[in-house]
Amino acid sequence: MFMGAARGERGPYAKGIAKRAEILDAALEVIVREGYSGATVKRLADAVGLSQNGLLRYFGSKDALFAEILRRRDELANDEVDITDPDFAETLVDRLLQAVDEQVASPGMAQLSLRVTGEATEPDHLAHDFIRERYASIRKVVEDAILALQQTGRMDADIDPAAVAALVYASWDGLQIQWMYDDTIDVRARMTYLVRALGIEAMASRAAFDSKVS
Repeated sequence: MFMGAARGERGPYAKGIAKRAEILDAALEVIVREGYSGATVKRLADAVGLSQNGLLRYFGSKDALFAEILRRRDELANDEVDITDPDFAETLVDRLLQAVDEQVASPGMAQLSLRVTGEATEPDHLAHDFIRERYASIRKVVEDAILALQQTGRMDADIDPAAVAALVYASWDGLQIQWMYDDTIDVRARMTYLVRALGIEAMASRAAFDSKVS
């Protein structure tokens, strides 16, 4: 269960919330430094001074722990983005490419995302609803950006926002998987190629197209 502390919360419950946050932030640091494979339950427990059982007590299971780590990563990323910014739609691709660069620099984050996403395909998996909503939320951000540009005449009105949003995210996921097997693949260059092919260059600054497909 994903939960947040209410304002003014005191006592053991508030301490539990704080400890969960400490564990999740420590886990993200471990994954960045040591990769997904280095983020064992024992390693994460050691990082926050708990036993393995003590760590899992805050989440219920290892699967729940890693789903929460991914959610925490998303929350931190969302804190850095203001989708109400008038310029957001015109720089969405730039933000996507920044995420590509961050994933390449820290493959553990990509491994975490792909692992949780893959395992959560089973309808009864505890993270299934979270991942479904995560996909829907990301697609909606792209759809809304396209609609905003179409409404101001900066993007072709014939472009299907829902189709493009699905294709962009499918390509992002697929290229990450391919890169895991062959790190010579230039994910950034292929994503910029896709942007051109889909006719959505209005969602990117000129600087976003500096990379060339290798």
